[in-house]
Formats: sequence, C-alpha cells, structure tokens
Amino acid sequence: MSPSVEVVGPSIEGQEKILTPEALEFVAMLQRQYGATRDELIERRTAKREEVARTGKLDFLPETAHIRGGDWKVGPVPPALMDRRVEITGPTERRMAINALNSGAKIWLADLEDANTPHWRNVIGGQITLFDAVRETISFTNAEGREYTLRTDAPLATIVMRPRGWHFDDRHLLVDGKPTVGALIDFGLYFFHNAAELIARGKGPYFYLPKMESHLEARLWNDVFTTAEAALGIEHGSVRATVLIETIPAAFEMEEILYELRDHAAGLNAGRWDYLFSIIKYFRDAGPAFVLPDRAAITMMSPFMRSYTEQLVRACHTHGAQAIGGMAAFIPSRRDAEVNERALAAVRGDKTREVGDGFDGSWVAHPDLVPICREVFDAALGDKPNQMDRMREDVVPDAASLIDLSGVTGDVTEAGLRANIDVALRYLAAWVGGLGAVAIHNLMEDAATAEISRSQIWQWVHSSVVLADTGATTDEALVQAIVEQTLSAIEAEIGAEAFATGHYDEAAQLFQRVALDDDFAAFLTLPALALID
Repeated sequence: MSPSVEVVGPSIEGQEKILTPEALEFVAMLQRQYGATRDELIERRTAKREEVARTGKLDFLPETAHIRGGDWKVGPVPPALMDRRVEITGPTERRMAINALNSGAKIWLADLEDANTPHWRNVIGGQITLFDAVRETISFTNAEGREYTLRTDAPLATIVMRPRGWHFDDRHLLVDGKPTVGALIDFGLYFFHNAAELIARGKGPYFYLPKMESHLEARLWNDVFTTAEAALGIEHGSVRATVLIETIPAAFEMEEILYELRDHAAGLNAGRWDYLFSIIKYFRDAGPAFVLPDRAAITMMSPFMRSYTEQLVRACHTHGAQAIGGMAAFIPSRRDAEVNERALAAVRGDKTREVGDGFDGSWVAHPDLVPICREVFDAALGDKPNQMDRMREDVVPDAASLIDLSGVTGDVTEAGLRANIDVALRYLAAWVGGLGAVAIHNLMEDAATAEISRSQIWQWVHSSVVLADTGATTDEALVQAIVEQTLSAIEAEIGAEAFATGHYDEAAQLFQRVALDDDFAAFLTLPALALID
C-alpha cells in the first residue's frame, strides 16, 4: 500500500479482510480521479440554492430538453432485479442483515447511509457484514446465545447497497493527506471485494444512490462505475444503480439522471422523507407560500407529492426503468393490537396507492410488513414481475406543480412542534451513540426524520409562524423551553442512569444548533461529526 493512503480510524475486529492494501489503493485511485469533480459539484449545489432563494423558482433545464421524452432506453433489466415488488431496508448490523435476507422480500437495501452512522466501526463493520452476506456465510449469536443464520428453504433477498451521498467526507481514511469522499469508500470497498463474487452467483453489484441534486452528479457516478469496471476487468454495465429522487432539484432532472446512467441505470425511487426535507431546505426563506404545516399533515395525497410520484413513474417507464415506491416505516407492536390494526390498514392503503400509480415495487422497514406489501403487489401484478409496460401517458410533465404547495392542508401546531422536537432529540441521541436506524413510537426512523424535524422548526422560527392551537409565536425561546420539557420527560421515561449515558446533552446542543442558528446547516450529520469517533 502506498504511504499516501493512510487509515487513521480505530482498529476494527475483522478489518484485515476489508482494508487490504489492494482495496485501499483501489479506493485511492477513485479518490484521485474523481475527488476534485465531486468538490466542484458540491460547490455548484450552493450556487444553485442561492439562485433559487433569490428567485423562488425551479424549472426544467432548457439545455436538456432534447433528452426529456426522447426515444432512448436504459440498459435491459438484469434477471436478479426484474422483480422488486417488495424491498426491505435496514442497516448493515449483522442480526438485522440476516433478518432482512431471510424476510421474504425480493430486495434488501443494505444501508450504509441514513440508517447507518459514520462511526468507523459501522463503516467497516458494515463492509464485513456485506462480505459475509454476499458469500452466504453470515451468522450471528447474541448475548443470550440465540443464533441467527440464513434460511435454506427459500430464496434470500438480493442485496442492493446504498453508499453515502456525495456531500460527505470521511476523515478516517486519508488519501494524499486529505479525507476521502465517503461515497467512494463505501462503493469502492464493496465493489472491489464483491463485484466478481456477485456476478459468479448470478447477481451483480447493485446500488441505491442517495442525495443527488443534478444529472451532472449522476454523470460522475456513471464515470466512477465505468472506471471501476474497467480496473477490475468487470463487464461494462454490470453495475446497476437505482437513484433516490429525494431532493427537489433532482425531481426536475429525473429523465436526465436516467440518461446519464443509462448503461448502469435500474430505476428511480420516491424517497419521500428526504424529499420533504429538501423542499423545506431549498425554500426555507422563500416566504409564506413555502411554509409547510405539521409533518403529520403532509400525506402522499398532497398535490405536490402526487405530482412528484406520478412524474417519477412516467419518467421511469418511458425509458425502460423501474419505479420503486416509498417507505412503510411502521414497526408492529407486540402489545397494542389497536395500534397495529390502524397502522397496518394505513400501510395497505399506501401500497395500494403505489401499485395503482404504476410503481413496480415498494419499501418496508420491518419483516412483518413484507407479507402485506407482497399481497398488494401480487394482486395487481399476478404472474408479471413488474408493470414497466404501463406508460402513464396520462401524466404530463409539469414543473410548476412540483413546487406548488398551495394544495397542502393542515396547520402548524404546538403539538407538531413538540413532536418534531421529541423525535429529533431521541434520534440524535441514538445517532451520537452509533445507531442510525432507531425505533421511535412504533416507527423506524433514520436521519431523514431528524432532518425534516429540525428544518421545519428552523423555517417556523425564522418565519415567526403563529401556532394554530395555542396562538403562540414560534420563536427561539419557545423551542428551547420545549426542548427542556422534552428532555425531562425522556429522563422520567427511561430513568436517570440511562439518560445520563444516552448522549442527550450532546443531542440537545446539536439540535439547537441545526434548528435555530441563522446559518442553516446543509446536513445535520456534518456538524454532528465532531461528536463521534
């Protein structure tokens, strides 16, 4: 290994099979070739956001009009991705990985991004889990002696790995003395160790790509894929990527994103929670027309969300790609049958809407939801693996409808403010402790939840929103008072000892910084890095 490639993160058990000299040189090659381009694209994000803040407008790109609706197709769907009717998401913790692979879902979204945290033990531990999962040698025994192994009586879920977004640098691996792009670490290590093995097993190196904001960022990923394939002698087009359309600027470039990735594209996903966060972030200072009500009041039936999902299905099917729906985050309760009944009915309704809109598959967060999602899609698809032949010619691309929030009903309330603060504090405390996927109030939450919560509060405070249920003005003093009340309530709930060791003080400081400071942090995880190893 070159002395200019240096691992400075803590030693992780089992790292020797991941952090090999050859693998690290492969990651370093990608960093040297593409790190500067990544830097330029991140700067471009800032410039575009400033333009949107100034004009309050987003639109389709005139320079790419020839691509939108053009007569072109992405590469043919590989057999292992032909049927994606149920996908289960989750972190690469060993027990949860085994449960996901065994769940009966067609796909496991192995998440090294929002359901993970960038603690080095999670970054490398996740790669170890994936190495063993690809080879079907993974097992786990918990502290009570319970063993978890892979089932042999039914097919395992196909792995689709989600690396970190382009915005993230990782200080634990230095190339030429500088931190390495986190996405290149995650992709590079996984591809280097597993691409050939996956292909030999009849599958392939498949990825979900998060947080992109433009087709130029998709072009960068395509270049990375092409270079990686050539470097390891892997056939061009073996990589297949599904892009999460979870930022508002990306929604205006869906067809262009598919076009840039066309040899490597598999489809698009409606990443609803980060999408809401992105709308708030982009238009946070654009005036009252862009102030959204309580998060619970914003449903997928809101007109701007309907426009987003329907245009996504149209873009995918027009160009031979798959459209994958959003997350059912409910975690069934073992104690409250009434909660289960209401929530499962809502899940069924949401999945019925998706399949009716033309989606080819959808996400769940818990194995108990796999049968419900499968039943809904089975009823619509029958023996067909997908419904890519449904063109949605009834949907007309419409830029204005994507950012027209006037049809959203609901109010900003103190109850909504308290809910945002409660969830954000609980999640951030867990995040600092190393958990990226956290069960909170019967929902599986990840970083997107905290992002929506803190960005809504930032917007409400900086817009001096009056709460509909109390008449109070949302300001810094009110937020800080509710933070203190919430912390006291959590301590009473979990006990003083668990509270003292649960990172709640760090969570509160971080939350107040990203929710109240005049300078809006692009991602809360970036200032949070100072709190972890």
